Amino acid sequence: MNDTTPYVPPAIWSPPPSSGGRFANINRPVAGPTHEKDLPVGRHPLQLYSLGTPNGVKVTVMLEELLALGHSGAEYDAWLVRIHEGEQFGSGFVAANPNSKIPVLVDRSGAAPLRVFESGAILQYLAEKFGAFLPAGGAARAECLSWLNWQMGSAPFLGGGFGHFYAYAPSKMQYPIDRYAMEVKRQLDVLDRRLAEVPWLAGDDYTIADMAVWPWYGTLVKGQLYEAGEFLQVQAYTHVLRWTNEIAKRPAAKRGRMVNRTWGEASSQLHERHEAGDFDTHTQDKLGTQAPP
Repeated sequence: MNDTTPYVPPAIWSPPPSSGGRFANINRPVAGPTHEKDLPVGRHPLQLYSLGTPNGVKVTVMLEELLALGHSGAEYDAWLVRIHEGEQFGSGFVAANPNSKIPVLVDRSGAAPLRVFESGAILQYLAEKFGAFLPAGGAARAECLSWLNWQMGSAPFLGGGFGHFYAYAPSKMQYPIDRYAMEVKRQLDVLDRRLAEVPWLAGDDYTIADMAVWPWYGTLVKGQLYEAGEFLQVQAYTHVLRWTNEIAKRPAAKRGRMVNRTWGEASSQLHERHEAGDFDTHTQDKLGTQAPP
């Protein structure tokens, strides 16, 4: 028999013995490291510590796009961080990102290592460093940064909100699922209306705004996120589908989506990336002819 007694919050909250759900083993109410572990360092200027979740994919797509443009300084090592095993709480990772979330980038091209955390900040940092995928000024730059920050503010409702209660919570609850499904569909409508007017989110050009939004909302409308495509009737968002299909055809986007990925078909996974050659010949044939120099 189900307990239908309404939950009454206590006067002072304390963490339960187990919060339940898929991520219960890493949830905790404090920050800081849980163990000593240095971060590995490869030979390239840029060191990325990440996992192939949507937030991680944003950055690997950006790096692969920069390499495809010929920016050799964007060569990078992508190290796998197994968040389900708590590797983001190692002392080295926390020193690079005090928020203990993937991804984090360490730029070693200067006199001293420079850390950049939060995926939107990493995209903007790389765009400004290499002068690519971010308009130089005016209305186009403002539009690009507006959509970049729209994604940063909106995706938690999709991931930690809808995704958690629909796919990961220990039991299904109507109120939070209805609440977040409503918001996610509103967000999809925002995107669909924008993409009915322009080919890319910032206007005429593909930018970091598209790279930020695509791994979340593009994956969602393809029915590949939380297995919620039918539930949310994502096929109705035809302009978002057109846009996501365009990005999905880009060889750099295909490569970026593979990096630090540990699930799905074996051919779609590249757990760590340290050289362009790590995308083997068989895989490159599937990705297309464009390859980093």
